Amino acid sequence: MKALIPLLTVLLLAGCATSQPVVLREPTVVEAACGECLFGLKGDDCDLAVRIGGRAYFVDGTHIDQHGDAHAADGFCKAIRRARVTGEVKRGRFVATSFELLPAGSR
Repeated sequence: MKALIPLLTVLLLAGCATSQPVVLREPTVVEAACGECLFGLKGDDCDLAVRIGGRAYFVDGTHIDQHGDAHAADGFCKAIRRARVTGEVKRGRFVATSFELLPAGSR
């Protein structure tokens, strides 16, 4: 057991060193939806999330209700939408400096 501790420590540090920070300085189109309803994130209520590089993050800097009815047919709880964003991931959350919801069906 004692021999495993140094090995696990090295593996943990190597994993941390290889992860790249997520910083979007230029407007980037990402997927946006309710984190709980459509992205499978754990939470207590419907909260806005974005998916960047296949990974979902809750969003700070804007709120799900600022972008229409989340439970409408094209709302964040029913459909994955596209948004043009800038910001960065801090402590596991995407801190948006800009968030523009694109029209439904846009590419």
